[in-house]
Amino acid sequence: MEVYLDNSATTRVYPEVVELISKIMLEDYGNPSSVHMKGVDAERYVVEATKQVAAALKVNEKEILFTSGGTESDNTALIGAVMANKRTGNHIITTKVEHPAILNTVKYLEEQGYEADYLNVDEYGVISLEELKSKLRPDTVLVSVMHTNNEVGSLQPISEISKIVKANNPATLFHVDAVQGFGKAEIYPKKQGIDLLSISGHKIHAPKGVGILYIGEKVKIKPITYGGGQQKGMRSGTVNTPGIAGIGLAVKMITSGLKEECVRLRDLKKYFLSEVSKIDCADVNGCRLENGEYIVDDTAPHIMNVSFLGLRSEVLLHALEDKGIYVSAGSACSSHSKKESSTLKSMGKDMPHMDSALRFSMSCFTTKEELDYVLDVLREIVPFYSRFTRK
Repeated sequence: MEVYLDNSATTRVYPEVVELISKIMLEDYGNPSSVHMKGVDAERYVVEATKQVAAALKVNEKEILFTSGGTESDNTALIGAVMANKRTGNHIITTKVEHPAILNTVKYLEEQGYEADYLNVDEYGVISLEELKSKLRPDTVLVSVMHTNNEVGSLQPISEISKIVKANNPATLFHVDAVQGFGKAEIYPKKQGIDLLSISGHKIHAPKGVGILYIGEKVKIKPITYGGGQQKGMRSGTVNTPGIAGIGLAVKMITSGLKEECVRLRDLKKYFLSEVSKIDCADVNGCRLENGEYIVDDTAPHIMNVSFLGLRSEVLLHALEDKGIYVSAGSACSSHSKKESSTLKSMGKDMPHMDSALRFSMSCFTTKEELDYVLDVLREIVPFYSRFTRK
């Protein structure tokens, strides 16, 4: 049996999306900027995708910008927004557990003269609202907080954060990296007070190389790419028609029946964590244990992080791979080099927990049968490899 549990790294594309993309690439391959019928036909796909995304987010179509993925969306949101709002101030707030697409962009902005504060998190990876209040300043131009942590699945109190930010200064912009959260939670920018929102296609069963940035209609933002003026000048360059059509359809599909799917995934998560925790040396990260049960309702439904103390995560990862099981040793969104987990470290985890952590991330294609197979394999290989570990 082959079991793919690395969906936080990337997902299998919906067959319907593949079919649509194939049709566009082979038949309706015109440039949307062309005025002949091939171009007009291609433009229709972009228009339809825009409608699909706007409907899912409950926003206006003019507030949707298509990008090359989550990283570009994050960069455009942060750099474009602070550059366009210099009068508001030069202070930025983010968290210590953000994705590198945020952390490295904030570091770049610090090099340009901006000041930044990085919020701490508790043992479950959640920020303190009181610390946020203490860090906000009159000159805070932007606050960027991820919706769902990509390593342990912790959820941040987005609506509460927005209220605090806007109460301090209505001009301060609030950006949310929803790359891991979109499609696994109901996210509505206007209702939750979000000014800028990043989404990535390949996390929601769309192809790689396409993403979305929601930009509230009242948000002042500058482009970071210049050229032919496509997408109202916000992102110049020939429009990626197949990718945009694909992400539009994927958004429509993943948000259809979302509540039911989240319930299904959380049931699977609760089951898996209850069983895997029975294995000697297994310790669950980022999820509360109360009365012998893991509380999963306040975490992402699809991400599970477990440390197998005394064992190296790379050893277990490849042992699972030999059995046809694919997982991750932390985040797969940076280079192949081994790096200390900023998330687990910020949560107060020690080196043994960080060195032995595996991330299991599910999707709509994950079944209980697959999880049972993974559990059987873990029950077999963990004791085996533990025999070779020095006590």
